Amino acid sequence: MINNKNIKIVSSGCYLPKCISSSEIEINNNIPKGWSEKYNGVKNRHHVTFETNGYMGARAIESALEKSDLHLSDIDLIISAGASFDYILPNQSSTIKSELKYGVSYNIPGIDIDTTCLSFMTSFDIASKMMDGYQYKNIIIVASEVASKGLNGNNFETATLFGDGAAAIILSFDSDNKSSYIKGSTKTYSEGVFDTIIKGGGVKYYFKDHSYDPELHSFQMNGRKLLKLAKREMNNFTVDFFNDIDYSMDDVDIVVPHQASKIGLELFKKMYSIDAGKIMSNIESHGNCIAASIPLIIHQSIHQNKLKRGDLCLLIGTSAGFSIGASLFRY
Repeated sequence: MINNKNIKIVSSGCYLPKCISSSEIEINNNIPKGWSEKYNGVKNRHHVTFETNGYMGARAIESALEKSDLHLSDIDLIISAGASFDYILPNQSSTIKSELKYGVSYNIPGIDIDTTCLSFMTSFDIASKMMDGYQYKNIIIVASEVASKGLNGNNFETATLFGDGAAAIILSFDSDNKSSYIKGSTKTYSEGVFDTIIKGGGVKYYFKDHSYDPELHSFQMNGRKLLKLAKREMNNFTVDFFNDIDYSMDDVDIVVPHQASKIGLELFKKMYSIDAGKIMSNIESHGNCIAASIPLIIHQSIHQNKLKRGDLCLLIGTSAGFSIGASLFRY
């Protein structure tokens, strides 16, 4: 849906736990040496030791606030955008807020938005529709993800792919009209709904009825089927996305794809004639950080001066469900 709201990213921050090399994971799980880098393209990623989603999210928000002219009292809403969580109840944004310095001093509302890997993009789209310069002037979106707890070491593909981390983006209503959120869109293709799944822990396989089992309570995905589905639908999705706006893929200055997998990123590059220098990636050093992948790259691109004021930025990716999503904004 076309939005074209005057929204500006004013600051960003991140938190990353301990760096874990692929060789460590391969040794610990009896995985052949070099498997991770060869098949997933991941040399290093970060895994929690003592950290929780709440702890990492709070540190990312504090880092973003320190780099801005805003105080926590200026924030009108905190959105937790992600798939992993510390507790079934309370909601994740509430626990992140409670971990903030001065978090108990301000009664800022907190909501959770979970569209798995696309959670940040969905939150950006929803926040842009809410921001009016009055009730909602400044909104923080924080994606804090702990993937490592849900991995099965016997599954080489997933055990070597995922990383943990958090990123926070502060959005402000931009009255000078130089920055804008142009459009967001998501489509869900339900034939792939169970091709990425953690079966255990919810009502379907409730913990009282099903004791812990690595196969039941760990992340599973049918990578081949998902790639086939993405290959079939992605081009039609992007054609539809640009069809009703005055921009094309050629106008985009920087592309931030979700870091789903090495093969997925290679497929995306083959599908579009985009200058490789425009496509941002950190899968080699961070792995797939679920919903935190995209805001982490936004944060890194800003601080590495790869994303500059006035640039047209496209966020695009896939998620469990199976969904394809994209967002276009003027930084």
